[in-house]
Amino acid sequence: MEKIWLKSYPPGVPDEIDAKVLGALPDILDLACERYAERAAFLNLGRSVSYGELRELSSSFAAYLRNCVRLSPGERVAIMLPNLLQYPVALFGVFGAGGVVVNVNPQYTARELEYQLNDSGATVVVVLENFAHVLERALPATQVRHVVVTGVGDLLGLAKGAIVNLAVKYVRHMVPDWNIPGAVGFKDALEAGRGLSFTPVRPAAEDIAFLQYTGGTTGVPKGAVLTHGNMAANVEQTLAWVSGVLKEGEEVAVIPLPLYHIFALMAMLSFMRLGASNILITDPRDLHGLVKELKHSDFSVMIGVNTLFNAILNFEEAGELKPRTLKLVIAGGMAVQRPVAERWRKVFGTQMIEGYGLTECSPIVCANPLNATEFSGRAGLPLPSTEVAICDDEGNELPPGESGEILVRGPQVMTGYWNRPDETRLVLTEDGWLHTGDIGLVDDEGYVKLLDRKKDVIVVSGFKVFPAEIEEVVSMLAGVVEVAVVGVPDERSDQAVKLVVVRSDTSLTVEDLADHCRKNLTGYKVPKYFDLRETPLPKSNIGKVLRRLVRDEEALRAPHPDAEVH
Repeated sequence: MEKIWLKSYPPGVPDEIDAKVLGALPDILDLACERYAERAAFLNLGRSVSYGELRELSSSFAAYLRNCVRLSPGERVAIMLPNLLQYPVALFGVFGAGGVVVNVNPQYTARELEYQLNDSGATVVVVLENFAHVLERALPATQVRHVVVTGVGDLLGLAKGAIVNLAVKYVRHMVPDWNIPGAVGFKDALEAGRGLSFTPVRPAAEDIAFLQYTGGTTGVPKGAVLTHGNMAANVEQTLAWVSGVLKEGEEVAVIPLPLYHIFALMAMLSFMRLGASNILITDPRDLHGLVKELKHSDFSVMIGVNTLFNAILNFEEAGELKPRTLKLVIAGGMAVQRPVAERWRKVFGTQMIEGYGLTECSPIVCANPLNATEFSGRAGLPLPSTEVAICDDEGNELPPGESGEILVRGPQVMTGYWNRPDETRLVLTEDGWLHTGDIGLVDDEGYVKLLDRKKDVIVVSGFKVFPAEIEEVVSMLAGVVEVAVVGVPDERSDQAVKLVVVRSDTSLTVEDLADHCRKNLTGYKVPKYFDLRETPLPKSNIGKVLRRLVRDEEALRAPHPDAEVH
């Protein structure tokens, strides 16, 4: 496809980036230390770590891995941590030792953890003690030979750290009993590495930085192989996009999404590239704690997902927020619903900038211009050095305005799935195009509009129905807290649309929902079946509603839907 999106680029954004500016991800920390060594790099739970301190701590951890663990270049190290100061220390420590990072969701069950450790071949695990009991059950069937365990307060200073760790363990009872012979404390590892001779490993662009696990089209978790070059290129692409608004050495960024998720991870690396101070939110589900942190921080940029922004808007204390210094709010990970974006702008006076990406693209593919004055509902323009094509099922490229599968090519696209050549061939062409599995279109201005996941499209009497469209319409109705649309079997049309709604107002009825849909949707898109709930819908680790699990839940319910409207 001709790069028609370039004509819509904001002033100052280049068509291409130099993907070799950063040789590898450790260069980000080195550059920050050259310019902002004394500036706070990360803040968490009342403690800050400067860029200079971060390099010292991560070097100590790298020295421990090389000299004590005998980690070889290319070995995989699993990091199983929430947003704590220990995360960036461990991350850059692994890079300094030449290792590959395997990000692990701390909420995994023993079965899920065992699978990921085995599939990645991880030999070292860094884990928060709150989750060590799960690791203990998974370990016997894995190749892991070294475990480093940390407490929440380990980097908060001697006195405060001890108090926090005691409170977490004995007051809040958040650390179940565990027993892992040979496990080493994180602080002990840092102390051991501090006095050891060490020459950092300098990764090359083609070396693997992350095995980032994603469900993909089959639902079986696969490790997307992301090189230092992939990730560094996406950092530079992001920098080119935001540099007209965000200034080096001046910004304070709030990161409430987990760093083991690719969206928050890339945001963190990009903010570090700018020399920003990053506020890590350990538990974003604690809205009281999150809002309290926001009230007392002069933050200038924040990332999040639709569900988090919606939760903040509906939180009773949100009205006390007066973000005078806020320049930019970046939304990703899932589609932003128009009512949420418009209400956010009305309440806080800042436009929500939506983007589009996926794990296999490191992850950012598109973003809306930062000078946007209103919410468009579009996924944005392809970033510099990024190509997007829309293709039909036969692989033929479609013209602007026609919908099909989104294909992406650029320096941020993964090299493949870890140890899965067959799966890789299904999604990556020989000339570098990635089949995303997402359905969308490119309009005449070059903007990408995301319609839905290919696997979530519902076919009603031959017509394609995109759940995201119905979900956005329903979310406009007062009393709707969460919404999911799924396809269910139907005798008359193969599939029918089912609407699942979590409501805050019990007076909201099926008839209200059906009437609202009839007024705003073509007939075949109007849900036939309805399910009203008071309990939350199943979500991913960043708060994205998982339609697959909603669909599974509905399949297990009574054969006749809760309510049917004709």
